[in-house]
Amino acid sequence: MLFFRSEDHAMAWRERRGLMDARTISLAQAGALARAWYARKLEPDRRRYTLEETEALFTEIGMRGDFWRLRP
Repeated sequence: MLFFRSEDHAMAWRERRGLMDARTISLAQAGALARAWYARKLEPDRRRYTLEETEALFTEIGMRGDFWRLRP
């Protein structure tokens, strides 16, 4: 995970490295993802997220589009 001061800063970093396919999420989205992801680890009958559940979680916190799809 990398942190940038702005979207422009992230874009410049991507351009210098030829990574124009990279995406960014906000700190709030990263926090929401971490809370949801690791909360499951506290459940007594915990299990891994399925691909469908993971994609649904991404969509719920605003990580939408082909980049965030885990299945073809």
